[in-house]
Amino acid sequence: MQLLDIEGVNNLVGNSEKEAFHLELLDDYESPGGDAPYRNWLAGGPEDDYAWFQDWLSLVRGMTSRGAVMRRVRVATVPLSDYQRWMLEVTFNNIDAGEDIRYLPRHLADAHRLGTDDWWLVDDAIVSFTLFDPAGNWVGGAVTTDPRIVDLCRQTRDYVWPMAIRYGEFQKSVSE
Repeated sequence: MQLLDIEGVNNLVGNSEKEAFHLELLDDYESPGGDAPYRNWLAGGPEDDYAWFQDWLSLVRGMTSRGAVMRRVRVATVPLSDYQRWMLEVTFNNIDAGEDIRYLPRHLADAHRLGTDDWWLVDDAIVSFTLFDPAGNWVGGAVTTDPRIVDLCRQTRDYVWPMAIRYGEFQKSVSE
C-alpha cells in the first residue's frame, strides 16, 4: 500500500476519469479539537457561510464538469447522532456541486458486508482507505490496486448503492 496525505487523496479522487465512490461508516467524525463549523452549529451559532467547504466543493465541481461521477453512501445509525444531523444539514452543498450522496440506515445493512473502514473507490481500479491519527483527525489514505481488495470494494459498493436512500428523501424521512 502507498500512503498519501490529505492533498494526495484529494488529488486521486479529483483526478478520477470516470467515477469516485466513497463509503462512510462512522456516525461521528469529530476530532477532539473539534471542527469550528460543527461546534458553531452545536452551539446554535449564526448560519455558516461555508467558506471552510469551498475547496472540496470546487474539487467536486471540477470533476463533475468534465463528466466524471462522484457518489457517496453514508451508513448512519437512526436516530442520527448530532454529527450526522449536522452533516445532513450541510450536504445540500455537495448535492449542488454535483455529488450524489445517499444514506443507508445501518439497521438495513448486513454489517459483515460493510467492513469497518471508510474508503474511496476510484475508477473501479484504486482503493484509498481513510486513515485517522490517534486523536481522530483525518490524515490521508492507504492506497492499493490489489485486485482482490478492489473487487471486494466494488462488491460492497454494488451492495449498498441500490439500498441507499437519496439525500432529499432521507432528509425528509428523519425530520418527520
